[in-house]
This record gives sequence, structure tokens and C-alpha cells, in this order.
Amino acid sequence: MQLNVAQKLIQEHLLSGEMNAGEEIGLKIDQTLTQDATGTMVMLELEAMGIDKVKTEASAQYVDHNLIQEDFRNADDHLFLRSAAQRFGIYYSRPGNGVSHPVHMQQLAKPGKTLLGSDSHTCANGCMGMLAIGAGGIDVAMAMAGEPYYVKMPRVMGVELTGKLPDWVSAKDVILEMLRRHGVKGGVGKIIEYHGPGVQELSAMDRHVIANMGAELGATATVFPSDQEIKRFLQQQGREEDWTELIADKRASYDEEDHIDLSTLEPLIATPSSPDNVVPVAEVAGETIYQSYIGSSANPGYRDFAIASEIVKSKQIAAGISFDINPTSRQLLEQLVENGHIANLLSAGARMHQAGCNGCIGMGQAPATGRNSLRTTPRNFPGRSGTKEDSVFLCSPETAAASALTGKITDPRSLEMDYPTISEPTKFSTQGMLEAPPEDNREINLEKGPNISSIPDFQAIENNFDLPVLLKMTDNISTDEILAGGSRVLPYRSNIQKISTFAFEIIDEDYYEKAMKKRDSGGHTIIAGSNYGQGSSREHAALAPRYLGLKVVLVKDFARIHLQNLINFGILPLTFVDETDFEKIKQGDILEFRHIHDTLKEKRDFSIQVKGSEQQIQVQHDLTDRQLDIILQGGIINWIKQKQ
Repeated sequence: MQLNVAQKLIQEHLLSGEMNAGEEIGLKIDQTLTQDATGTMVMLELEAMGIDKVKTEASAQYVDHNLIQEDFRNADDHLFLRSAAQRFGIYYSRPGNGVSHPVHMQQLAKPGKTLLGSDSHTCANGCMGMLAIGAGGIDVAMAMAGEPYYVKMPRVMGVELTGKLPDWVSAKDVILEMLRRHGVKGGVGKIIEYHGPGVQELSAMDRHVIANMGAELGATATVFPSDQEIKRFLQQQGREEDWTELIADKRASYDEEDHIDLSTLEPLIATPSSPDNVVPVAEVAGETIYQSYIGSSANPGYRDFAIASEIVKSKQIAAGISFDINPTSRQLLEQLVENGHIANLLSAGARMHQAGCNGCIGMGQAPATGRNSLRTTPRNFPGRSGTKEDSVFLCSPETAAASALTGKITDPRSLEMDYPTISEPTKFSTQGMLEAPPEDNREINLEKGPNISSIPDFQAIENNFDLPVLLKMTDNISTDEILAGGSRVLPYRSNIQKISTFAFEIIDEDYYEKAMKKRDSGGHTIIAGSNYGQGSSREHAALAPRYLGLKVVLVKDFARIHLQNLINFGILPLTFVDETDFEKIKQGDILEFRHIHDTLKEKRDFSIQVKGSEQQIQVQHDLTDRQLDIILQGGIINWIKQKQ
């Protein structure tokens, strides 16, 4: 059988199930990745499970999201995470070492391995010939404990790349073209595998840019081959011995196919407020901007900063522009300093920030009210920047740098200069800020500050109940809208009681008060349209509403990671059989659920009643037997305890 790269990776790690699209499979996980916005919960979950030491080949805990230390909370959590990393046998990346995805790629990623991360952009490491998947924190904790990771076997979408990128067009424009074609739901239930002669024209970090924003397509994973370019990258990092070749068989086939001729692409930009609102930069050129922001896991490479440096070299950015430079790793920052690129950026008027996620997740660098912000980040969901009424555009470093010079959205091809040539260093230094775990962890205790609380106990779902509809929402509700990020919210990531006060506040500022009133009298439900829960992997977006009494979510369809997070915390995920029934339910209606235990086991679809009316709504679920058992136990923690 002739296999593509994705199939080879899955076949090598398959523990249960068959490689038939839609069938649940169990995968062996070699490596895991957690970051501080989600990792605190993972460490508490490992403690709750009684784990002594993780069973993966390598697990790493990164501190990259919550770097602002305006009081004790983030600093205390950093100490807790370091102690937990030492206690459970995990690498610890110190604050300021950089964003998890590029640092993992530099230091730990290995072709042919599986990587599960509690961050939706974990898929970025698919650039290395890995099967890298974002998941909820508790799924990652289970993998660290040696359990399989369960997922429905995706379809594999092959994207053939031919040609070579023209001047002023870069890897960001490739993934923006994919989003223009396929939208934020185009990758749902799929692995996207890039192949063809055009792949050889892309550096390892170019591939990272494309793989990273596979999350915005809704894809389970993005896969590139491990070829001579990946070998070259590992040589740069002093890790050539970790390279193995992994390429598709010559006659490998794909479930779906697409083709991009790189030579035909032009500079593209995603307009507010969705990553798939993509148009040519030329269409919106001339719009005034306030901010131009370069960095994040979506453009983390040396050339992404060096190209901006060369564009603004010996020039001045436009008056009134905030030109924010967000280095993505300390290794990269050191090399950019050594080669004069940071000096170029500073001389032009740039503002430098520490290596980390920062403004991408709303942790600083928020734009002014009513002003346009150009960003090389992966997402422009409403309010994600930290400004509630924001106007964020997603673009390449070339477009961001050109626009910083003019103060307006600018097609970089219009600059009166030759396209700069960037030469990458042949060797990168290895920073000592990724701490290996100690050999002996027996005497290490967890350091818990006053902001760290235990995970609440949740009861199993009843057999009969009535639920008021507290919210009715539209399509494409993101986890940022369910539970915001940013410096105001994320410091409470280890305090479920407190972080729940921010749930759904972007949509309805009174949700918390209304939910608390209903919590002790039976809970509530919410209604939404398509692609509910797109975006971040943060399990707090399921956990906080669960704490507030959310029992059932009824939507047209779900985003993959959030769906699993709902299941993991015992929230019943249902979809409409007939999507027109969405219009029949009003906010404030009460939905009646009867004999739900037997009904879920016996039927895939069933009817619920709108109380006080003759209205019947047909709903359905797509739960496996294992997922259904988790739901009926009240969540995966109860399920694990029951198994033990």
C-alpha cells in the first residue's frame, strides 16, 4: 500500500481502531507540549490522577503567555509550573525563553514522532514531519500519563505546491490563500498535507508559518515531509542526529486534493474580524493604521524579523504608528542582535517586547479604540487583541513593515526598493533556559501560591431535567468570546471559581449573574450556530461554564478541540438534525430533556420539548461509546476515578 506522510505517521502510532475516515482511533503520543495558560490545569490534573512521572519520550512546559508580572499571581504560577515540571519529569522553558511552538521546534521536535499539545497551534510542529495535534489540557495530561489519545480518523487533504514564491510574497500569503479558498471550517475533520516540488522552495520556518495556521482552517493537523531542508534546520540547531527522512510514497493518494502555484500568489491580508476574510492587500491599500505588529507563533522565524529589519533600515516609520516587535524565542533574539537587525528596527522607531506570546493573546500591545492594527499573528477574532472593539488585519511581515513606513495599509510591492535578500545563520546558539527535569524527583514538592485552587467536583448528568436557554448565539463563536484571554483574565487560569466570572462577557456581560442564579436550581443550556468553539484549545472555555451550571450545548456544529473539551468536563454536546430548527428556539425558552441516559445509549437522534409549547426539536449526537460513558459519568476525571 502506497502511503502519504500523514498515513505513515498514524500507522506507526496506531494503538486501536482502523485507519478509516470517521472511525475513532487511539494513538501513542511520543511528546507533549503545555503552556502556562493551560499548563497549570494540566499539572493539577496530573496531581489529581496521582501520576509520579510522565511516560512520554519528552514533555515540555513553556511559560510564554502570562509573562506580565503586575502582581504575585503570574509569578506564583511560574514557580508552581517549575516545581511541577521537576516533580513530574518535564522540561521547563523559563519566562522569556520564547513561544512554545518555535522553541519546541528548535530544541525537541523530531521527525516521525507524535506531539500532543494543550495549545491549538501545536500543529505548527507538523512542519518537522511530525503528527502534531492541539488538544484540551486533560487530553494532554492523559497522554503524559501514558494513555492513548483518541481522535476520529481524519481525511487527508493533499495540497500540491508548485513554482516559487515571487518577491514580496512569503509563507504567510500561502496560508492566507488557503483560508481564502477554504474558510475557517475548511480543514475540519482533516489533516492537511503539503507535497510537491514547491515544498522544496520553503524553509523549515516557512513551513512552520503555514502549519501553524492550519488551526485557523480547523484542521486536526498539518503535515510536511521531513526532507533535506529539515535536516539542514536540525544541523543549524546542532541536532542533526535527530533527523530521519519521512516522505510520501511515489504513488500515495489523498482523500481530497488541492493545488497552489506559488508563483501566482500576491500579498494577501485577512480583514476584520476573521482569519478567512482574505483579500489582496491592493484592495484595501490606503487605509490608515495605528499599529503594525511583527511576531507570534505564526511568523516566528529569523527571516520574518530580518526582512522587516531590511525594509525599514535607515528609514523612519510614519508618525503616530506603534511598530511593535515581538521576538518569538531568545535564541532568535540573540541572533538578530548579533547581526544588527534589532538595531535597524530600533533606529527606525520600533518598540521591542520580550520573547513570548504577548499581544497575540491580548497580553499587552492592545491597539487604540477604533484604529486599525496590522498583525502577523494567527487570529483576529473580535476582542482577542485586548481591545474590545478592535479592528485587526492579519498579514505578512513584508506588508506589516511596508505599512509601518507609510502609516497606511501598503502593498509591499509598491515600495521603491529591491526585495531584500536574507541569509540565515548556519548555526544557532542553544539557550540554557530550557531546563531538563532532574533524574530524581522524589523529594520535590509542588509550590502552590494562594491563587491556585483545586479542580471542582462535578456531578454526573441526571436522567430528567429542564434547562433554560441563557444564550442564543450566531456562527463562528470563538473560545476568545466564550472566555477571553488577556492580562485581566488569564492570571486566574488556575482559579476556576474566579475565572468563571469572565465567561461569555464579550457576548453578554450579565451571563455570569444569570448563570449563578440558575446553577443551584438545575443549570442551563446555550444555543449557537456553526463552528461553535473555534480557535484556542483552552479548556477553561468549557470548564468555567460547566462550573456555572452549563449542562448541554446545542449548536449546528462544533469545532474539534472545543467539542472534546465539552465531553471531557461532562457537558452534553448536541447538534440540530434540521438546522432550520435553530430559528424555533428563543433565548429564555426552557428545553425539556427526558430519559436522557437510555436515550443517548439507544439513539443517535431524539426529540426534546420546548416547555409550554407544542414545539418538538430533533437533536442528535455523534459520541463514541467511550465518549458517551465519559458524559454519563460527569466528565473524564470522574471516569478515570471509576476506572481505578
